[in-house]
Amino acid sequence: METMKLDAMYQEIILDHYRNPHHKGLRDPFNAESHHINPTCGDEVTLRVALDPAGAELDSAATVADVSYDSMGCSISQASASVMADLLIGKTVDEGLAVLDEFTTLMQSRGQGEPDEDVLEDAVAFAGVSQYPARIKCALLAWMAWKDATAKSLATEKEGAA
Repeated sequence: METMKLDAMYQEIILDHYRNPHHKGLRDPFNAESHHINPTCGDEVTLRVALDPAGAELDSAATVADVSYDSMGCSISQASASVMADLLIGKTVDEGLAVLDEFTTLMQSRGQGEPDEDVLEDAVAFAGVSQYPARIKCALLAWMAWKDATAKSLATEKEGAA
């Protein structure tokens, strides 16, 4: 019975983020933008990341100052973008990458993972998605766009410093 209550709560979190997305709408300023498409289902996301340097330059200690996105697709991909933005804004790039690793591990667990709620917070709601291989890409779409945009931001900084 407990599992059913937990599943219902997780579904409610996903639906809430889908109906009331956080950080949706592309914003300025930003360091880099990335556009990702899930060819399997047609979900799309354009994501912008703004980093605030920890010191004189952008590096992995920089803070994720903002994540904004525009997306279209299923409730899972859209809710995942909302949850991800909530989780990553205010963290350093290194901390954000650690959250991404934890979320990726959860998505690859095929429903057998024990998600770390302290790290993933609302993202634990996607635990059930990992049981459906066709839906995993939906949940990871915005996360991969964030990773790409963040890498572009750091690479642009290095090129500019060279």
